[in-house]
Amino acid sequence: MASTPKTGDVIADFRLPGGRLDGETFRRADYVLSAQRGRPLVLAFYPGDDTPVCTAQLCSYSDGLAELESAGATVWGISPQGLDSHEEFARGRGLRMPLLSDEGRTVAKSFGITAPLIGLRRSVFIVDGAGRLHWKHVTALGATYPPPAALAAQLSALTTA
Repeated sequence: MASTPKTGDVIADFRLPGGRLDGETFRRADYVLSAQRGRPLVLAFYPGDDTPVCTAQLCSYSDGLAELESAGATVWGISPQGLDSHEEFARGRGLRMPLLSDEGRTVAKSFGITAPLIGLRRSVFIVDGAGRLHWKHVTALGATYPPPAALAAQLSALTTA
């Protein structure tokens, strides 16, 4: 397993299938990390759609999306479930950020966050516009996550750095 990237490391490019709820339509597309260059990106890895803590986390990020976007960031949720599961989750909870499918856990492995039994550790990474890791929050057991205000503060630090 790869180690978790360190602050300042360049994050390796990846492409994952995903979808985003746009009105009543769930728009599916491939999401490519390098296509986000020039803009900060919040990568929120979560173990599973429609589980209690994951639902609370993704709903809080969806509710705080305007604050994160006003800080210049894009937010992607990433988990091992397929796109049909993501679509059902997004529709059921009104989630407005893209949900990406890492079914083989390839990207999670490259971030060093896979874990036995749960699949991956709940983790949030902020990647700056140059593709470097700015900040990370990786849990041991996955019951906590940073609130949108904490992410916005980290994004604000990017613009003042």
